[in-house]
Amino acid sequence: MSVESSRWLTVPDLVDILGLSPGKIHRLLEERHLLAVRRDGVVVVPEEFLLNGEPVHGLPGTLTLLADAGFSDDEAMEWMLAPHDQLDGSPTGALRAGRKAEVRRIAQGEAF
Repeated sequence: MSVESSRWLTVPDLVDILGLSPGKIHRLLEERHLLAVRRDGVVVVPEEFLLNGEPVHGLPGTLTLLADAGFSDDEAMEWMLAPHDQLDGSPTGALRAGRKAEVRRIAQGEAF
C-alpha cells in the first residue's frame, strides 16, 4: 500500500483511546465500523479514522459501500487515505469535516 497514515494504531492503542476491551475493538473491525490492515503482521488502523475518541461519523457506511462495490480492504484503505481531486483532500478528511454525502456520492461513482 502506497498511502500512509500520520500514525497507525494497534489494537492495544485503540483499547486505550476508545476505552473498550480488545474483544469490542475486534467487533468494531468485524462490523466495519473501523477498517484495519496488517503492517508487518500487526493489525493497525489509521489514526485519521478516529475523531474525538470514536470512529469518524459516516465511516462505517462508507466502508460498507466500498466493500459492496468490490473493494478489498487494502483497496478501500488506499481509497480512504489517498487525496481525491473532487474532495480537495482524502475521503477520510472529508468525512472528518462532515462531508459524508459528498464522499459517498464519489464512492458510488467509482463503483460503477
